[in-house]
Amino acid sequence: MEKWKCPACGYIYDVALGIPEKGIAPGTPFEQLPEDWVCPLCGVSKEDFKRE
Repeated sequence: MEKWKCPACGYIYDVALGIPEKGIAPGTPFEQLPEDWVCPLCGVSKEDFKRE
């Protein structure tokens, strides 16, 4: 599964894990996250994340 990294703080969004505590189910593709989704640690926008 894919992983996406925040360039500012290094947070990794792991598609396999999702973010259940934020209502994002495991297996949710990065592309399906809401357009206004931001890094849960530092607030960087979704468009700045890089695929790992």
